[in-house]
Formats: sequence, C-alpha cells, structure tokens
Amino acid sequence: MLESEIEIELNGAVHAVPEGGSLRDLVASLGLAGQALALAVNRSVVQRERWAATPLAAHDKVDVVRAIGGG
Repeated sequence: MLESEIEIELNGAVHAVPEGGSLRDLVASLGLAGQALALAVNRSVVQRERWAATPLAAHDKVDVVRAIGGG
C-alpha cells in the first residue's frame, strides 16, 4: 500500500511529503540531518527540540536555512 502524500511549500517551491510526517522526517528525507539548520513553519521558527513533535500539514510553508561559514 502506498503512503498518502501532501504538498507543502518548501523554500518557495511545491514539495510532496508523506502524510503524517514531521519536520524531523522532512530534514532526514532531504539528507540534512545533523547539519546546522534553522526551520520555520508558516513564518514561525521551530526549535530543533520540537522538530519530531511538529507535524506537517498540507499547504504549510516551510523554510529551511542552512548556516554557512565564511569570512
């Protein structure tokens, strides 16, 4: 049986994710686990400790920002 998917907006582009997934699941599916990231859902920053407990809903606007060192 196939998982049901929903569409979210990820950094301005439509992105399909499994229904019932969390922010932590999204980060893992993008191959970004363990990286220095900031996530916002519908313009509200979500603390890393809350990623696993933050479910994604259809049409959520998710922004993923990666920290990049430089000088």
